[in-house]
Amino acid sequence: MTILDTILDVIFPVNCISCKKRGSNLCVDCLLSSPSAERESATWIFPLFDYRHTAIKKSIWLLKYKSKRNLAKIYAEVLYGKIIEELSELRMMSNFTEPILIPIPLSKKRQRERGYNQAELICLELIKIDKEKNNFKLWKNILIKTKETEHQANIKDRHNRLKNLTDSFSVTNREMIKNKNIILIDDVLTTGATLSEAKKTLKSFGARKIIAFTLAH
Repeated sequence: MTILDTILDVIFPVNCISCKKRGSNLCVDCLLSSPSAERESATWIFPLFDYRHTAIKKSIWLLKYKSKRNLAKIYAEVLYGKIIEELSELRMMSNFTEPILIPIPLSKKRQRERGYNQAELICLELIKIDKEKNNFKLWKNILIKTKETEHQANIKDRHNRLKNLTDSFSVTNREMIKNKNIILIDDVLTTGATLSEAKKTLKSFGARKIIAFTLAH
């Protein structure tokens, strides 16, 4: 924590939205005690928490729209353990070695408006946690959003969600993707349309095996 952070914490104290403990918008204890995701999802997607839980929904909203970037670190600390757990099995069962972290990108317009990509913030925190172990690398700006699409949250029907995202992603360097194992990172899994389209694009550019982790479902 910097001196500026310390001063700001005194003037504008940050409290956990669940237990009200000072220090973070959501403390690790409350995050770990939140209900796990139980709704059905594709076998290659691994969501952590139940998005219907109030603290989970509110904290992701704060991270996504209110620039509460400390939440990226809190979530990454929990997400890291889940990733390592799955990697230990995948290395043996599927030769899932030397994976690359790729955050689901925003369109250029949304990136400018928001000033950051929450999925990328989480990836950056995961790399910090993993820096001495080298379980994976981070590649930013390799998967890009090529067109502006309507917010998926505004579209309820899965078919229309898929249609909305068709051909909305591309890859900037085919050779970097070819035969690579990929870990996609996103914040919320709803129907899986975004991750499915991203996976389809990466596979078309020669990626080997793709899995995904999300904060909630």
